[in-house]
Amino acid sequence: MTNRVENVDVCVIGAGHAGCEAALACARKGLETVIFTVNIESIALMPCNPNIGGTSKGHLVRELDALGGEMGKNIDRTFIQSKMLNTSKGPAVFSLRAQADKAEYSKSMRMVLQNQDHLTIKQAEVTQILSTVNDEGKRIITGVRINTGIEYLCKAVILCTGTYLKARCLCGESITHTGPNGLQAANSLTDSLLDLGIRIRRFKTGTPARLDGKTIDFTKMEEQKGDERIVPFSFSTDPEMIQKDQISCYLTYTNEETHNIINNNLGRSPLYSGVIEGTGPRYCPSIEDKVVKFAEKNKHQVFLEPEGISTNEWYVGGMSSSLPEDVQILMYRSVPGLEKCNIVRNAYAIEYDCIDATQLYPSLEFREIGGLFSAGQFNGSSGYEEAAAQGLVAGINAAESILKEDYLVLDRSDAYIGVLIDDLVTKETTEPYRMMTSRAEYRLLLRQDNADLRLRKYGYEHGLVSRSEYDYVIYKEEAIKKEVERLKSISVGANKEIQEFLASKGSSSLKTAASLAELICRPELSYEILSPIDPSRENILSEDILEQVNINIKYEGYMKRQLKQVEQFKKMEHKKIPESLDYNNIQSLRKEARQKLIIHKPVSVGQASRISGVSPADISVLLIYIESMKKSDER
Repeated sequence: MTNRVENVDVCVIGAGHAGCEAALACARKGLETVIFTVNIESIALMPCNPNIGGTSKGHLVRELDALGGEMGKNIDRTFIQSKMLNTSKGPAVFSLRAQADKAEYSKSMRMVLQNQDHLTIKQAEVTQILSTVNDEGKRIITGVRINTGIEYLCKAVILCTGTYLKARCLCGESITHTGPNGLQAANSLTDSLLDLGIRIRRFKTGTPARLDGKTIDFTKMEEQKGDERIVPFSFSTDPEMIQKDQISCYLTYTNEETHNIINNNLGRSPLYSGVIEGTGPRYCPSIEDKVVKFAEKNKHQVFLEPEGISTNEWYVGGMSSSLPEDVQILMYRSVPGLEKCNIVRNAYAIEYDCIDATQLYPSLEFREIGGLFSAGQFNGSSGYEEAAAQGLVAGINAAESILKEDYLVLDRSDAYIGVLIDDLVTKETTEPYRMMTSRAEYRLLLRQDNADLRLRKYGYEHGLVSRSEYDYVIYKEEAIKKEVERLKSISVGANKEIQEFLASKGSSSLKTAASLAELICRPELSYEILSPIDPSRENILSEDILEQVNINIKYEGYMKRQLKQVEQFKKMEHKKIPESLDYNNIQSLRKEARQKLIIHKPVSVGQASRISGVSPADISVLLIYIESMKKSDER
């Protein structure tokens, strides 16, 4: 007879970056939550690169923080180097990246979970999802069963299994059926998901070797230091509290010898011998892929990153591989500075089960199974940041499904998180999805620096942001507006003093009087530079407000144009498609479009327009049909 524990509200399966955010969101909303992990040591584990953020990913972490997530706060507590990327370009693509102390990051997040009210950590493998069919004929979640046979009855389940489902690691001819870092795989849950009618597929990712720092000659590499002034990820972190000495990274390159070693051993790579079944990430390829697909290049960048303060292991960024160990030794030792390196942990590829995320609503709830949510690499994405962002959204919405409150659904004009989720649930992603700034159509509006202004209100409405934090954003918005208006109202004349000042800053002279705002628009000038000729400036505004004032003035014209584009986008997003609509009744729809719409079941015309195989002409037909349905209902 099966033993049962007390009822809980939410079960979260997996304690990686997605699971941690999902569980914290539910517990912080007062719901009794259990988070399951095959090994407590794997909580918030970083099995691959030892950093948080980076190009576009930094945006996700800032947005996550603005909504009330934990990742930004945790990396602020545990980073060992911080750097703002892309500063030679416009603010739309500025992205913060921090090197993490891997062990401390995981330890710190685990303590957050352990000290969170309403949250229980359980080391166990979930083997089955329990469900029933309600009176309306829809399948509804009722709980989970773990490997010991005990059942946890609940009202919502969140799948955050990462790369653990039927995982196997490949290093040349050596294949081990484990999860990342040799941790136990989860081998039973896939069958239960298949029984529920969930479509499963196989993806692959990989990681490079970890080297012994004592055997690396850093004098042959380019030192990469952190920023002098450290910018925090979290809007709640006091910048003055995190200024500290940092550990350097190092840059080196592969060469023709490296490439020859790889080419001569391609037949021993599981990637090219046909052993690997899963589809790998396009934008984070193995070194074998780089050498084959970019044969014209005679070198590739290799980025050496420290794994932490309490370890001498170094991560070899850019040289992920599944080649055999003996080939790996030759390959790494051909790189300048690594001639005498010793491998502590071999590089490997990992295959795992995941889903086609088009089975999900934008809320990350399964369309056909009420109360079942999904987040992270299990949804076909890659990266810690993408996983955490989805985990927070899934956690909020699982909680709201129980509390009978409105779901959080961010669209493409709201946030990078909105772009990420929309791409996953709408487009047919056939490889691990990676967030990039180029995927965001409105990236000038969706900057990392204004994530709090865009998203704090949602975090507050869903109970994860405090009243004081939200009040500060309201104050900040008003302060920015007032200061921009002041700068537009103050004019400086074309007198000798002003002309000399402008010349000293490399700026052209004035022919007539100009406002301070007009001068700030010049590329070589800024709010700070103009402070000596600003007669009424009060030095009471904080750095974050001054940053927004400067950006809002400099890019006002471009931002207004994007806002107009957003207005058009919103019109399509707000045109909802009735759940009762039968696409087979729309005779003018092309067959391919009809088939795709039936499979994807878009919730809005805007989402329908982004489905592959649905043309603008099909959207016009759909709009006309929906309008005719409305008129018919009115009659």
